[in-house]
Amino acid sequence: MQKCTIVFTNMFNDILRNLSCCDLCGGIIKQSYLHDQKLTQTLICQHCVNDLPYFKQNFLAGNLLNWPAIYQALPRIHFDSLFAVSPYIFPFTHWLAQMKYSGRFELASLFSTLLSAQWNTEMADNKKPSVDLVLSVPLHIKKWQVRGYNQAHLIAKQFAEQQALPYDENLLIRVKNNQSQMGKTGSQRRKNLANAFMLQHELASHIKHVLIIDDVVTTGTTASEISKLLKSVGVETISVVAVCLTLPKNKS
Repeated sequence: MQKCTIVFTNMFNDILRNLSCCDLCGGIIKQSYLHDQKLTQTLICQHCVNDLPYFKQNFLAGNLLNWPAIYQALPRIHFDSLFAVSPYIFPFTHWLAQMKYSGRFELASLFSTLLSAQWNTEMADNKKPSVDLVLSVPLHIKKWQVRGYNQAHLIAKQFAEQQALPYDENLLIRVKNNQSQMGKTGSQRRKNLANAFMLQHELASHIKHVLIIDDVVTTGTTASEISKLLKSVGVETISVVAVCLTLPKNKS
């Protein structure tokens, strides 16, 4: 059954490529690759895949926290590594807004595919501990009822499938319906998110490296609060993986 599903999915993607135009340039979409890895996406052409504003993570051993400007901009964090495809700039700003507010669910496939290809490259180039569990940053139930979906979950689910990693969408829940984090300082964000998350069941004792997926990391406060909770129950290493990272502003 699984083999039939894979065959059907591949056929469906091939049909879409023959019918689709690139989301950015309008060109014809054919099979695309990133780091010699085949991408299972049907939204952008090879030229636009090549031109996306990727982080050069090979200079940072696959951990953006090794970049001093990033590390200094994320004080009091409780996670151990940070991985993102791109700075929070166009076209990702445009795409993420469309997915979050306009229901463009097909973008989850693009994001997860780019993440997966980049992650595979970094895993090959740098010795990282194997991942025991993938989680996504949850929405409060009231916000989920209004929006109807959680964009981080959609990305994480497909990423975990592509990486053949276990994913638990029910372990982590958000118990505080916080005010928006937009425009708040780091200390205000930390206060706003204190005790905002809880675990719905115990974590298995073998789970030592957890990967948390979100769409955008700005101050790292949300991922850090989740990381603090996970480390309190025995998790040793936490990697935050995001589509985008908001770069710190230069102080003049």
